[in-house]
Amino acid sequence: MKFTKMQGCGNDYVYVNCFKEKVDNPEETARIASDRHFGIGSDGLILIKPSQKADFTMDMYNADGSRSQMCGNGIRCVAKYVYDYGLTDKRHISIETGAGIKYLDLKVEDKKVAEVTVDMGTPVTQPKRIPVLADGEEVVAMPVIVADTVYSLTCVSMGNPHAVIFVEDTKAVNIEKIGPLFEHHSLFPERTNTEFIHVVDRNTIDMRVWERGSGETLACGTGACASVYACIRNGFTQDFVTVRLLGGELKIQYDREKNTIFMTGPAVTVFDGETNLNQ
Repeated sequence: MKFTKMQGCGNDYVYVNCFKEKVDNPEETARIASDRHFGIGSDGLILIKPSQKADFTMDMYNADGSRSQMCGNGIRCVAKYVYDYGLTDKRHISIETGAGIKYLDLKVEDKKVAEVTVDMGTPVTQPKRIPVLADGEEVVAMPVIVADTVYSLTCVSMGNPHAVIFVEDTKAVNIEKIGPLFEHHSLFPERTNTEFIHVVDRNTIDMRVWERGSGETLACGTGACASVYACIRNGFTQDFVTVRLLGGELKIQYDREKNTIFMTGPAVTVFDGETNLNQ
């Protein structure tokens, strides 16, 4: 199986061009390939496939083999792959995901994609659609007890569920302990990604993320979008925010008129390779 290792703000995935390659058991392939000691090493597996509805399809699997509907950093790398490797010459493309069709604008430098802006769509706040087991029309600043500590919880879906928690210092969060407790909390029937956010100022936040099925990652695009919207709903920031992650920075813009979120960030090719992990 030929593959390409790519990363967006350190959120790294193994990408397979399924126009040429066949992956028979993607769940198992994702688990093996993602292992950083015995495999390639990644946060998961992303398959690039044809689509009858859009220019391409992104089929995504977490490091534990579970399916994921959407990944903001991952979809930027898909856009870079299809342009850089000659699958398209368009600079505005559509990609079908488990969270619907996303539209992307490609910034090209020296005939390679350097940066991508993604229309991430409308943030979802209705508890049943996230899903989170809570009453009311949305979950904003709801107290929740985890490990004998009361946290303020705001929930948003950007195609996958996010629990946004505001903290005084992201570096002080024992994420290896607290992350799994949020991920598997009884409030979240399909588990959840959890973002720990420190508001620096009205246009800047720090973020650490625990992703369901992958653990702590260096970045999460959908999580950055969800976190900015949670900040806006709590009155902490304005509509254009720089999100500072462990792996880099993302620019998030909330368009109030369209009620949609745009994400801009880098996409980087690490290396190409070939492996027999798919056997």
